[in-house]
Amino acid sequence: MVRGPFLLPAALGLRSFRFCGAFALLFSKQGITDMEWMIMPLKRYADFQGRSRRKEYWMFVLFQILLLVPLMLIAIALDGGASGGGLVLMGVLGIFVLAIFIPSLAVQVRRFHDQDKSGWFVLLGLIPYIGGIILFVFMCIEGTRGSNRFGPDPKDPYGEAVFE
Repeated sequence: MVRGPFLLPAALGLRSFRFCGAFALLFSKQGITDMEWMIMPLKRYADFQGRSRRKEYWMFVLFQILLLVPLMLIAIALDGGASGGGLVLMGVLGIFVLAIFIPSLAVQVRRFHDQDKSGWFVLLGLIPYIGGIILFVFMCIEGTRGSNRFGPDPKDPYGEAVFE
């Protein structure tokens, strides 16, 4: 008998839990919810040491998008009114972007550390036109397996090679 969060996908006849889109955002294999992955870089606010998984980086990017896009749409909608609410909301957005800059930079540096590269690779993003593409590719690359000079493998922090 299937129980818990897997009940709905099983009831719908889905063989794999991963294909149930809304539920895939709520639960994770390791017991860490995706919301915890989204805010983990905020908990490690200015931590430029160690390594971060791709999931931590991309969930943080999704978190930023989910917050920024609706706020920007509301600010644009309010900007036409005489109340000045759009201008206030744009100020709040500016403060939010400034507050989230350091954790964004830190999680990018830790992603480079996961690939056994220097955190200074973040400066590649300053190259006009292609810098963002280069960073995007690097953020998609899987990290090195096992420990490297920046710390233990975030996917296997205890060094337990189960399938070897």
